Amino acid sequence: MNRLYDCVGYSKQAIHQYINRSKRYKEEVHHIVELIRQIRKDHPTMCCRTMYYKINPSYVGRDRFESICRSFGFTAKQSKAKYKTTDSSGVVRFDNLLNELELRKIDQAWSSDITYYEINGSYYYITFILDCYSRRILGYIVSNRLLTKQTTLPAIRMAVKTRNNKLPAGIIFHSDGGGQYYADEFLEFTKQYKFKNSMCKHAYENGKAERVNGVIKNNYLKHWNIKSLSELVKGVDRAVNLYNNDKPHSSLKRMTPVEFENKLTILNAKKLDLKKQPVI
Repeated sequence: MNRLYDCVGYSKQAIHQYINRSKRYKEEVHHIVELIRQIRKDHPTMCCRTMYYKINPSYVGRDRFESICRSFGFTAKQSKAKYKTTDSSGVVRFDNLLNELELRKIDQAWSSDITYYEINGSYYYITFILDCYSRRILGYIVSNRLLTKQTTLPAIRMAVKTRNNKLPAGIIFHSDGGGQYYADEFLEFTKQYKFKNSMCKHAYENGKAERVNGVIKNNYLKHWNIKSLSELVKGVDRAVNLYNNDKPHSSLKRMTPVEFENKLTILNAKKLDLKKQPVI
């Protein structure tokens, strides 16, 4: 290999630095695409240049940003855009394991999504992870960038900690196709805890996580006059606590997610105790 490096005229260190920069740039590009997709939900006809000045990414210039928009079909209307789900730059697509799955218990499937929140022209990002059966938000994080280490990775670490680091093998982890869900460090973590990775192609196939985004943003955050990142962090903490512990859910027989889980735990303990009773 050293002879090969000598032939191309670059050191081993220089080549590996180039590979790492290229990998990071591709990750940033896919994060931009995800953000554009979310903006287009609220602004279906916003042009690429306006989106550039709205997002104002520090790591991509205007011309390159518009080139990315053209490459991913965002110069057309949202309904006609062909959003790429696979390409030669390392995008991963997992099968949708939630499709037609009957949910019967907690920790059978988790769902996650990343949403944005705008404060005085600046964008911040909120990542949620919830249990699909109990609707409880298990993990979340607020960040000022879309990097994996600032979004999905700390959120799933919190979710695992919420379960006291004791998880059954085979939990389905469902998400959209965002790069944060197939980044190497994220997949290493899900492999460690024996998750089954699952992805959807359309937003409605990740409906539970999408609804949580809307509830937290529209039912809580937008009513609290949040003016800074620190206030947003505190606001999300407060909103998640209210959602999990104080808000009755019609789908949970008017119980909160935490109440619902606690009741299930008691019922399961009673069933286990009955099985241990001697037969007379």
